[in-house]
Amino acid sequence: MRRRSGVIGMAVSVSMFMMGAAAWALQAGGVEVGDLESGSVVGQRFKELSVDLDIHATEIGGLKVLYPPVSVLDLKSRPGNPVLLRVTNRSTSERGFLMTTAANQAAPTVLNVQLVLKPGESKYIGIPTSDLLYAAGATFVYRDHLNPKDPGGTLLLLK
Repeated sequence: MRRRSGVIGMAVSVSMFMMGAAAWALQAGGVEVGDLESGSVVGQRFKELSVDLDIHATEIGGLKVLYPPVSVLDLKSRPGNPVLLRVTNRSTSERGFLMTTAANQAAPTVLNVQLVLKPGESKYIGIPTSDLLYAAGATFVYRDHLNPKDPGGTLLLLK
């Protein structure tokens, strides 16, 4: 019995360590977050890739929102290049961005991206296409983890 408790305790410790990362997935190459000039994913620089999706953190009538509220990305008709997302904070305050395939899962194989943006700041998220194809679902949710009551959005993948 004690041996099992030790194994479970070690698994919990590893999970807690992994949860501190800004982005992870254990498929082909993992998610990378950075700026346009120095960022890269699976050997391709962000500036060499086309932006597949622009998400804006903005304020509408005093409500903090992520726009667009629904996005569709067709993986069937695109080349095997990594997917590049640009997240821009158009608000006057610091904003968060959390995107995951499953909001209630924390396994290291779940694609999970979390970052904080200063006012006016943009960050790029590079995701290997294989990580999206092997993701548990075809729906990703994104929200502002610093303002969890405010509306987020959904990214639907066509695989």
